[in-house]
Amino acid sequence: MAAEINFMVGGEAGQGVQTIGFVLAKVMARTGLHVFADQDYESRVRGGHNFYRVRASNTEVQALSEKIDVLIALDQATVELHFTEVKSDGITIFDRDKIEVKGKKHAQLGIPLEKLAMETTSNKLMTNSVAIGAAIAIAGGNFELLAQVLREHFTHLGKQLAEDNMKAAKAGYDHARQEQAPNSIHAIKPPSKKSKRMLLNGNEAIALGAMVAGCKFVSAYPMTPASSIMEYIADKGRQFDVVVIQPEDEIAAINMIIGAAFTGVRAMTATSGGGFSLMVEGLSLAGITETPIVAILAQRPGPAVGLPTRTEQGELGFVLHAGHGEFPRAVLAPISIEDAFYSAVKAFNIADRYQIPVIMLTDQHLASSYQTVQRFNLKKVSIDRGLILSKKEASGLKDYKRHKLTRSGISPRAIPLQGTALVVTDSDEHDEEGHMIEDGRMREKMVLKRLRKLEGLRDGITKPRLSGEPDAEITLIGWGSTYGAIVEAASILSRQGIITNVMQMSDLWPFPAQAVTSILNKAGKSVVVENNATGQLATLIRAQTGIKVDATIPKFDGRPFSPGYIVKELKKGVA
Repeated sequence: MAAEINFMVGGEAGQGVQTIGFVLAKVMARTGLHVFADQDYESRVRGGHNFYRVRASNTEVQALSEKIDVLIALDQATVELHFTEVKSDGITIFDRDKIEVKGKKHAQLGIPLEKLAMETTSNKLMTNSVAIGAAIAIAGGNFELLAQVLREHFTHLGKQLAEDNMKAAKAGYDHARQEQAPNSIHAIKPPSKKSKRMLLNGNEAIALGAMVAGCKFVSAYPMTPASSIMEYIADKGRQFDVVVIQPEDEIAAINMIIGAAFTGVRAMTATSGGGFSLMVEGLSLAGITETPIVAILAQRPGPAVGLPTRTEQGELGFVLHAGHGEFPRAVLAPISIEDAFYSAVKAFNIADRYQIPVIMLTDQHLASSYQTVQRFNLKKVSIDRGLILSKKEASGLKDYKRHKLTRSGISPRAIPLQGTALVVTDSDEHDEEGHMIEDGRMREKMVLKRLRKLEGLRDGITKPRLSGEPDAEITLIGWGSTYGAIVEAASILSRQGIITNVMQMSDLWPFPAQAVTSILNKAGKSVVVENNATGQLATLIRAQTGIKVDATIPKFDGRPFSPGYIVKELKKGVA
């Protein structure tokens, strides 16, 4: 039996590609396997070419695989685009009445998918469920487990709909078992000890982290790929007492969370590059009023609308300097779905502790990819509200100074109307009491007071993660969601005799210059891997450390890295 199996489901938008992919991923996870699943879709409701990849393994997987064991083709375009990606011992499942497959490079299983759907449910929309059943049969899966997942997935839409999907899936399952010889079934043996793992995507992990951190107000305008953060929290909002508002635009969204945070509420917004562009004036307002907010920027290819449903890491330089004037901010870029959860908690703690805006950089790949993860350890979660005065402390103050000059740059924070302390601030430059001023010396003091926060913040950021041999020939460097692909690429290279290690960055600002310098001074060849055209991390490393990396591996076609792509490009230009 195989140790790993890779599915791809392809078809037009509206054919249920996402449903098949998610159900397959969930069944594989319930089997006890490690799962990584990603999706590629166009920005249209109907038509276009979409596909969903599911990788299931006995060992942990953190990235996609370019080779396919089971291709499920719901339309002709999927065969034409992906037929050559199927392994020589793989198999293509297709509707033999609708799709023509030429060539015999691997096994083919033509099933009358739509006919079986009509015979069992009188509904051709159930064609995708017939295909799910066939795929599970090919993988040697248990139908009862598939039925359980389908029941959970569809029952909320109606009991009859769930029953029809199970009937259609059973028809596909039985047909595939009859048509396919037992010795050609691509079975994967699940581990003997099953561990209960969650199947989450990055946006769900961020949403969960925000709620655990005590976020009580979310204001966001829908924008792919960030929208599902707001949707997920809205779905759980009543259960966890979170207020979720969709305002008229992104300008209103950031101003609303600034208002909520001013009153002491942990508040967050989520958007993509275009939406964040509209928010930058509000970001400066949070900077000068020292209001703690969290903003999620889920990157996609730009400029302008770009490729709205694809992935990229094109906004690192943007967020470091977004907003007019000079003020401190923190920039975090979670490297995995598990890290996204803990980074969300950390973002709120940093925002409160230093009274600054915190930006979390994610991207479409991390936002919408699913992975099996262990249950989050809530013992690792701590809540730090920073220097907030109690009601009693605030009541005992006669002359409260919201922007008091301190050595750390952090002023005692009172909550309006909680106690007798009068809380005053202004978007104009102000004095310690918060009243607007024109005085040059006070202006200098306030700018330096705010910037002093960076000194303390530098000590609290996470240093780059270095994995692998310290004296490796090649050091692969990345940030954010590229981690899984880079780590697996390093493992492949090391097995091939090219000893490689990985430096992955999750906390990007304040930049950990000392730690990065220490690692790179010991590195052999240094290679930055990032999803943009201009090498934004490589540029930042040189600006902050003076070190020019040896090479970069860019990718900016809107698609994520795979381990195989990194290995190929590295051998072509560096190794």
